[in-house]
Amino acid sequence: MKLARFLVQGEIYYGEVQAGRLRVIKGNPFSGYQVTEKTFAVEEVKLLAPVTPGKIIGVGYNYFAHREEFREKAVLPPEPVIFLVAPSALLHPGEAIQPPYAEHEIHYEAELVVVMGKEGRDIPPEKAREYILGYTCGNDVSDRDIQKQDGQWTRAKSFPTFKPLGPVLVCDLEPTNLSIQSRVNGQVKQKSNTQLMIWSVEKLVSFISQVMTLKPGDVIYTGTPAGVGPLVVGDICEIEIEGIGILRNPVKKLA
Repeated sequence: MKLARFLVQGEIYYGEVQAGRLRVIKGNPFSGYQVTEKTFAVEEVKLLAPVTPGKIIGVGYNYFAHREEFREKAVLPPEPVIFLVAPSALLHPGEAIQPPYAEHEIHYEAELVVVMGKEGRDIPPEKAREYILGYTCGNDVSDRDIQKQDGQWTRAKSFPTFKPLGPVLVCDLEPTNLSIQSRVNGQVKQKSNTQLMIWSVEKLVSFISQVMTLKPGDVIYTGTPAGVGPLVVGDICEIEIEGIGILRNPVKKLA
């Protein structure tokens, strides 16, 4: 089942995606809903990020090949590397990534994103999926100059527009074997599969829930595969994950 959050005629709705149309729901995906008879064509609406998260949690170096891009030797980390990103970095599908510093190197990072459906603390890995609402595409846009300068990642990844999310939320997806890729101006830059993750979705949810209470709508960017690279003004970046769809965002000069 695919859900979308969208704006039409000045109103924001959630809807089920059915045969190219959005069937409006009454209620919300977190506490239960009913499908109504009201529908819109996808072309009529503006798709929004599927959720407005209270927390954005990032995971670093969750694919061996990506670790090797930035380190001489990739070794299995004893625990996942996590960091927080400001929710104000969220960006809707189709809207523009706007780097604040023209001289800085800005990178795309294709990522499977977990959307939490229930509040949880100290979640066992075997119960993690009970707390997950679904999955969507994310682009963990990063300012590499600041990342290197700071030695930690929150500032480099928290600028407004640096966390594209969408286009839809898929609730019945098996996350363990999905093709994932990024494209810049139609050219494939990253091409991998979620089965190559070091830490599974279940282990990530469990680990993070030992550090902080996860709430409905919180999102976890689960890490990127190898092939990250620069974005410049005028580029169009696409993130595609099997079973979810394509998250597309242009890169524009900061207004």
